[in-house]
Amino acid sequence: MISNFTNIGSFIILGFPGLSSQYYGPVSALFFLVYLAIAAGNIFILVFVTLEKPLQKPTYLVFCHLALNDLTFGTVTLPKIIAKYWFGDGIVTFYGCFLQMFFVHYLGSVTSFMLLVMSLDRFIAICIPLRYPALMTNNSISVLCGLAWFIPLPLMIAIVAQLLALPFCKANVIAQCYCDHISISSQACGEHVGGAVVMAFCAAMFCLLLPLAFILFSYISIIAVITKMSNALGRKKTLSTCTPQIFITCLFYLPRCFVYVATTVGFSFSLDLRIVLILLYSLFPPAVNPLIYCFKTQDIKQLLIKRLKTK
Repeated sequence: MISNFTNIGSFIILGFPGLSSQYYGPVSALFFLVYLAIAAGNIFILVFVTLEKPLQKPTYLVFCHLALNDLTFGTVTLPKIIAKYWFGDGIVTFYGCFLQMFFVHYLGSVTSFMLLVMSLDRFIAICIPLRYPALMTNNSISVLCGLAWFIPLPLMIAIVAQLLALPFCKANVIAQCYCDHISISSQACGEHVGGAVVMAFCAAMFCLLLPLAFILFSYISIIAVITKMSNALGRKKTLSTCTPQIFITCLFYLPRCFVYVATTVGFSFSLDLRIVLILLYSLFPPAVNPLIYCFKTQDIKQLLIKRLKTK
């Protein structure tokens, strides 16, 4: 039992520990531009798909759910770090930090399950195309996306509740640009900290590796079907229908896998470099996903060109 712990009323977002104060302005401006890109791109996708009747199909409904997720993630994480470097306001309340941590991990988990739904859509469309109209309707895809939003919810609530029950007796500094489980749990004390860390790790592996296993299976099956096509033009056209999904999936999983594998084999990063890597795989996909939707999806690109020509 911990008897000499302090009640922490707030946490301090440290950001980049080695960053000189002369770079605070440029860094805050960069974060602000990233947030504008995330907001503008994903709001555009939501509005464009909503207004265009030809795009109201299962594939593009998944894009909308991903866009909503990306927009929410940027809104949850970026304003506080922008305020820290722009106005010197890096203080976040105790429960506010836990709330941000919840959304950071919850939204990341939702993205993983949403990518599973996306790969399932392409798997059925290419591997069993005759069944696609019956299986993948707007209603069925809405149910699947709803499950993607719901499945991680009880897990994340349990993780936050377990961490909230721990005593905190260390410094209240978050060595990161936003509150996450590692940063908060490192401030906790007591014999139950290890259990909280293990539970969070198991939940992360469940939410990342389970969808990834099916995603790999589905895209390997898709590539196998495409390679068996005798018509070269047909192969190219079929592959183009799942190119956006493959790009988006790689952007989400590859950097995470690199960081996890590098850490596992004993390769150590400096704290600043680790923060940069985490920000890249957290914020780069939400910023560029709308560009992938627009330039790698034929229906969206053609409708967009048509509207621009009309204007």
